[in-house]
Amino acid sequence: MATEALIERLLAAGGGPSSSAIDALHELLDDTTIETSAMPKSVAEAARLVGLSTHTLRYYEQEGLVRPARNASGYREYSALDLRRLVFLTRMRLSGMTMADLKRYILLVEQGPSTVPERRRIMLDQQDRITRQIRELGLALEITEYKIRVYDGHPED
Repeated sequence: MATEALIERLLAAGGGPSSSAIDALHELLDDTTIETSAMPKSVAEAARLVGLSTHTLRYYEQEGLVRPARNASGYREYSALDLRRLVFLTRMRLSGMTMADLKRYILLVEQGPSTVPERRRIMLDQQDRITRQIRELGLALEITEYKIRVYDGHPED
């Protein structure tokens, strides 16, 4: 499936992580599914597609997280591989991964397969942080739901 269609499918899945959204995400992260014939996207098209501002895309480029090609006129052209990396970056930032960790991770990716053990360690650390966030948010939701139940019984409070 085309990168653009996968991204649209992923972002359209509201509510929670459905199996369809998870399948799309897995396919987006699988480099063997990248279509080489896809037309590159402009910075505005890429920003719209991944739900970021053009300013953020330029910042990610400045920080070395993504390196879109330039066309003959000097405009950025985001390939399917660039778009897939942006999906990864947005998910990691949303989960609280620091820019320093992202930069380290991308540097390791660009160094090749010998860095897989260190990349795995970074992902395991991130998994621990996300799991803790989920537990904390679960407790916050429980408190919120409790207060709603209390207020349902005592609307004057």
